[in-house]
Amino acid sequence: MSTPDSNVPTWVSQLRSPPGAKARVPGVPDPIGFSSGPSGSKKPNKDGKSQPPRKAPTGEEMETLKLKKAWEVALGPVKALPMTVIMMYMSGNSLQIFSIMMVFMAFKNPIAGLMATNQAFERFNTEKNAAQMLQTKLVYVAMQLVALGVGIWKVNSMGLLPTTRSDWLMWESLRESVDKAITAL
Repeated sequence: MSTPDSNVPTWVSQLRSPPGAKARVPGVPDPIGFSSGPSGSKKPNKDGKSQPPRKAPTGEEMETLKLKKAWEVALGPVKALPMTVIMMYMSGNSLQIFSIMMVFMAFKNPIAGLMATNQAFERFNTEKNAAQMLQTKLVYVAMQLVALGVGIWKVNSMGLLPTTRSDWLMWESLRESVDKAITAL
């Protein structure tokens, strides 16, 4: 009878028992960010000198970092606003599926953002930075309202907002256009 290892392909046997690590070539430094030693060892610097492992940040540094990240979240809606405005402008003012989807997303995203304001900032909240977090939340709400205003602008440019008296009153006549178009032969 044959042994079970005799029918196994070589790649399977190599996968079961991988070859040992290759010896390091002297004079060739490791790539940046790579350490060939164990994870607790000192990493070599660019100059080849070893440096101690990074110390843990202090409480004050963590508070500063959390506040910076909270401001990034607060200003996030405005970073997407220029692209949204360009897409809305380019979609035109007629009622088409693309422009309807753009208007839907222009209302859905800010409303969902406003409803989830506390959840967006709860990971950054601490007892020390409560007043500063209130400022970032107010800025976040203001940026979401600006994004909502862009959606209202688009609906108005499509002619869907009732802004004249004739939109509300049945007996009011529509405005007459002063321009006349005559076709040429």
